[in-house]
Amino acid sequence: MSQQDETRSVVVEREFAFPPEKLWRALTQPHLIEEWLMKNDFKPDVGHHFNLRGDWGGVLDCEVLAIEPNKTLSYTWNFAHDDAAYNLASVVTFTLTPTATGTHLRMEQSGFRADQPQAFNGAKFGWQKFLENLDQLLARND
Repeated sequence: MSQQDETRSVVVEREFAFPPEKLWRALTQPHLIEEWLMKNDFKPDVGHHFNLRGDWGGVLDCEVLAIEPNKTLSYTWNFAHDDAAYNLASVVTFTLTPTATGTHLRMEQSGFRADQPQAFNGAKFGWQKFLENLDQLLARND
């Protein structure tokens, strides 16, 4: 495998003081997704194509790959861009694990090429912020 083909993943893990069911709703209901992530037309159906629309004007092309209620959610997170450094074909996977005090959430975004350090670092920063928003949203909707 050449270095060009090697991909990297951004992994962000966070503990939430809420049960998996509550977290799952925020990950799969469009009006809630919009509050912590982006505007969207998500449906929790495998094969469903949807878009995420960023405040920055970008549109991500996504397709639901896997769903296991309250446990796993996976979808493509693709961003078509003329500049190869930003032209991204990636997969985002959320894994929820119940804990004694709530839920452990693991978010992995895989598929960053070696020549995409800006996109990789942007995602690392972005997901921390998104999950912070998610925590605040859950706290508000108690």
